[in-house]
Amino acid sequence: MRVILPRLSPTLFLILLNPWASPGAGDERFESVDARAVTVGGEIGRRIQVTVHTNMFALDVEKDFLEPFRATPRSGKYIGLGKLIDATARLAHHTDDPALVSLKKNLVGEAIAAQEPDGYLGTMLPEKRMWTLWDIHEMSYLVLALATDHRLFAEEGSLAASKKLAGYLIRRWETDPPKQPSPWNITLHMGVTGIENAMLALHAETGDAQYLDFVRATRRLPEWNAHIAIGRWGTVEGHAYAHLCRCLAQLRLDSIAPDPRLIGPSHDALEFILRGEGMTVTGEIGDHECWHDTQEGTVNLGETCASAYLLRWLDEMVRRDADLRLGDVMERALFNALFAAQSPDGRRIRYYTPFDGQRGYYEGDTYCCPNNYRRIIAELPGMIFYRSRDGVAVNQYTASTATMPLGGDARLEIRQETDYPASGAITIRVDPSRPTRFALRLRIPRWCAAPTAKVNGEDATIAKGQATLVIDRQWKAGDRVQMDFPMPWRLVRGRINQAGKVAIMRGPLVYCLNPKRHPKLAGMDLHLLVLKPDSITTAEGQRDFSGAPLCRANAWRPAAWYPSAKANLELNLAPFPDPDAESAYFKVPNPHDPATVEDELFGR
Repeated sequence: MRVILPRLSPTLFLILLNPWASPGAGDERFESVDARAVTVGGEIGRRIQVTVHTNMFALDVEKDFLEPFRATPRSGKYIGLGKLIDATARLAHHTDDPALVSLKKNLVGEAIAAQEPDGYLGTMLPEKRMWTLWDIHEMSYLVLALATDHRLFAEEGSLAASKKLAGYLIRRWETDPPKQPSPWNITLHMGVTGIENAMLALHAETGDAQYLDFVRATRRLPEWNAHIAIGRWGTVEGHAYAHLCRCLAQLRLDSIAPDPRLIGPSHDALEFILRGEGMTVTGEIGDHECWHDTQEGTVNLGETCASAYLLRWLDEMVRRDADLRLGDVMERALFNALFAAQSPDGRRIRYYTPFDGQRGYYEGDTYCCPNNYRRIIAELPGMIFYRSRDGVAVNQYTASTATMPLGGDARLEIRQETDYPASGAITIRVDPSRPTRFALRLRIPRWCAAPTAKVNGEDATIAKGQATLVIDRQWKAGDRVQMDFPMPWRLVRGRINQAGKVAIMRGPLVYCLNPKRHPKLAGMDLHLLVLKPDSITTAEGQRDFSGAPLCRANAWRPAAWYPSAKANLELNLAPFPDPDAESAYFKVPNPHDPATVEDELFGR
């Protein structure tokens, strides 16, 4: 099944999403702040730290990642070495951790040593190279990673190896025309996921037109106009990760060589996600890796690669349009879908993260999801603050500090003091090196009905439904902005297969039931519990591992004669990343209860 929604212009589409929002910034775009100039705390910072120290430093790099590239005969396995190098280079650049820098140098050095004279760098026997499934995918991310190492660390050897491998890919593509990758029945663009972004990254490092020509003429990226294909069937077309990866490449190509055809697929995907039931309440997309619109949440929901590319693609969209509104979607996916894909201690990573039923961790450290998780974690420091033509924008709220130039000899240090999303209290300290006029843009979350702001203790006006607060003034050292986003509990109506049920939310967090916290639930069908809506409150003094408060609620047992029977099941609910959570939706006595609300992200 293909879903084709009427295509809207970018401006009209965003206006329809939020007609009260302030207009975007016109033709300008936001730029990420250099990751070296950003320090991150809060749950985002904690996830960065545990990914480095508990996950990456615990890997058996020699056995699992490097040996398959040196073995004789070659293993033929897909490893994801390029993804790991890309993540390690980015995190080493962000943290300047000597151990990470050493790991990065080892990975890069051993990869380059394994490269063959003709440029090939992979795990396949000669007769199986290129069109055996995932060989081009493996090589593409190695091209990308080596280009990243050159960009961040000026490593000329990495650039030379990246060019040599890209040359191999281009030559083989010309002499051995493309085939449908075997052995699986999938589309060509899915089988070569990542190649366009790799060539664009190499073009950025070299300025060599051959890489741009490959993307435009050989891969015909401007002509790719795939609509959303739902489900996994036939020649698999609806692979969400591969789809968004190509959309991202189109947006990046458009910034180099503008072409209106390059924007359409991204807006089709955005419309499907936000208006076509393409995203669940937890910020996840896809079932069994492919586009999905039934709102089911079992077993194969939310491939981690898809969550990673959703965030990466949304970040590109926000920066491209200089508009913070899609930051609301980013935070939903970040604090729910992405962080639920990792164990609280950081060591284990999931392939899928359902909200209905038991979850499991991926059995190994190689392959796509573990490595794409590491990559997106490495990119999060660049998604918090953006530079704009006339100042700075705050896209994601977390304890953090950034320094950046303001123009001329002025510099800015901006610091967020907050435990968000545990609470909605945020103090932003603005410290320019000298008094300077600029605009500070602050995202107002769509879930917040009564936001308030003060500048140096004086109230700032926020209109109802306003999506971005812009404070344009002369700033001086010591200035501060205090934001308060009240977080009442809200019951969000389920959609499609969840119709008649509710999800419990607080701020951007979705709350779920972990039956392991409740011995009395043993043997019960959680789908048959009936929530008592007016019982929902904060569990005083109880917090999850991230510091977010737990939710306390009462429920009727299955088959209880509600509402006259006593709702004597006391439940403690935790945010979705609770590792053993199994249920996000609950039956309620009145499925049309006026106290329930529509999910603010998903407008019709």
